[in-house]
Amino acid sequence: MNQLKETTTGKKFWVEFAKGIIITNPVFVLVLGLCPTLAVTSSIDNALGMGAGVIFVLLGSNIIISLIRKITPAMVRIPVFIVVIATFVTILSLVFEAYIPPLYESLGIYLALIVVNCIILGRAEAFAQKSSVLYSIADALGIGIGFTISLLIVSFFREILGTGSLSVFGFTLFSIPVLSETPMAFFIMPPGAFLVLGLLLALFRWLGVLKNE
Repeated sequence: MNQLKETTTGKKFWVEFAKGIIITNPVFVLVLGLCPTLAVTSSIDNALGMGAGVIFVLLGSNIIISLIRKITPAMVRIPVFIVVIATFVTILSLVFEAYIPPLYESLGIYLALIVVNCIILGRAEAFAQKSSVLYSIADALGIGIGFTISLLIVSFFREILGTGSLSVFGFTLFSIPVLSETPMAFFIMPPGAFLVLGLLLALFRWLGVLKNE
């Protein structure tokens, strides 16, 4: 009986984890968190930094909110959630500022705005306050990794088209000579972000429709 329960628990953990990456991907499926997605995806570096930050805050806040869910009065749960999230965002900002100053400056105000990111507050309200710590961890990791993958996909196309090369923390992975000579700077500007994200949303929606038929 115990073995069966452990197997069921483990299976549900991985189901919740996978849902956040594919079925409930915050950017391409739920269409949430578009503000930071549009703002920080001009480079892979920014995408990795924001993705890591969101995973940290999601994981920490989901765990704490799940632990205190039974003792948090319903009428003040949203302010409590915001205080918990803000605490982890403050820790994240201080760590970035102390140890990764260039990335901290590059992300700018969008690092602090994780406090009001609809993905994090939404998962706290829709999942963590109703679920156990274990499943809240699975949800946080799945949603966080799903968000990071989305940022990387958008930034990949924007950086390649906008600069003609792909670099990660100063190391050039590869370059495309034709694009390097005449880069389309439009794609690393705000209008380019809208265009790339719109095309990717259309592509994933189209693939989803085909899958359901």
